[in-house]
Amino acid sequence: MGQHYSNPRRADDPHALPDIETFKGYRHECRECDAETPLFPDYYGLIHLESEECRECGARGTLRCVDTKAAWYWWTCLPGCVPDSEPVGPFETEEVALADAREGIEDEDDGGAA
Repeated sequence: MGQHYSNPRRADDPHALPDIETFKGYRHECRECDAETPLFPDYYGLIHLESEECRECGARGTLRCVDTKAAWYWWTCLPGCVPDSEPVGPFETEEVALADAREGIEDEDDGGAA
């Protein structure tokens, strides 16, 4: 997982912490009900396929990978903490995911001035 600042200008502030994580997620399918669901890493960056539960039917350990091409996602998260938001995505590249996460941030920090 990549850790980033929502406002890149805060990177030089010795008291600021990165508050966005970008990561890859994979599409999976349930063996029981055929529902497709994205599977995301936990906050340690590990994917535990067998421990995942189908969001549709609730069956545990029934997901199988149906798409080996990963998509990029982001969520808000401080280092060492669990995520503060649901994953946002999918995006084709990490750069596009990060740009989406930062959209409007600099405008807000400038009081709306462009």
